[in-house]
Amino acid sequence: MTDTVVPATAGSTTLPTVSLVIPAYNEEESIGKCLIGAVEQTVPFHEIIVVDNKSTDGTRAAVEAMITAFPDAGIRLVTQDAEQGITPTRNAGFNAATGDVIGRIDADTALFPDWVEQVQRAFSTGDFVAASGPVEYYDMPLRRLGHKADDGFRKIQVKLAGDYVFLFGTNMAITRAAWIAVRDDTCADREDLMHEDLDLAVHLALRGLKVGYVSSMVVGMSARRLDSAPKDYFYYVERFKRTYEAHGIRDVRLLAPMAVFLGIYPALHLERQLREHRTAREWGGAPKAPVATASDSSASDGGAVTA
Repeated sequence: MTDTVVPATAGSTTLPTVSLVIPAYNEEESIGKCLIGAVEQTVPFHEIIVVDNKSTDGTRAAVEAMITAFPDAGIRLVTQDAEQGITPTRNAGFNAATGDVIGRIDADTALFPDWVEQVQRAFSTGDFVAASGPVEYYDMPLRRLGHKADDGFRKIQVKLAGDYVFLFGTNMAITRAAWIAVRDDTCADREDLMHEDLDLAVHLALRGLKVGYVSSMVVGMSARRLDSAPKDYFYYVERFKRTYEAHGIRDVRLLAPMAVFLGIYPALHLERQLREHRTAREWGGAPKAPVATASDSSASDGGAVTA
């Protein structure tokens, strides 16, 4: 049996309100820029919720500074200290949101200026209750080409996925009604084995609720995951397989992202390492230890070179 979840404002001329949820753990360096992108939208958010999960750096102070700087932007700081982890932190933000549609991004995501506008247009059709969009890697070369490649791959994956269309936590949105319908079904994943966004998409599908894809719903994101050591990167990529297997779903077509991510890793990981090395050389690299000379020796006491 499937639930009937009517998308917010479906059949109405009123566009849905959009809340934004940003889970954060020790994101002092990135959260300010992320919030600037959220504030500088062509259409304002209904509210912007940052959920702090036991941060030990200056994340909270950075958010509070933004609240002071933009008092009319609707920025809220929510604390989730009950558990460490992305799943309970996301859930706390979604439960706190009051908009018709709940957007979800990462703390280092850079929203395109028309993101809210594109989400409103997409969700006002009533064609789906959740959706993701493409990304542009802002710390990689050939950004626009990468954006087109990412969009093309995700469109293919949507066709391959059938009923199990993915959600991508860096760039996604879901109606509040759909979240309420499935929130008690989603997995707690306290062992931290799965992709929490993919788990959400699976539970929507199991309820017969449609997940869509919106090419115009674009964000910038970091490719810092490619900096991971091979063992860590492989464990991350295998979250796709573990998530589907945890729900008894075994369809090789759904593992296409794993093949792509594993295939691009060696070359891009090496490229990022070389680029960092080149950047260090351009800026002079690490300071070199002084080299003792004959004049230095003669100037020292007794002509001896001391450490």
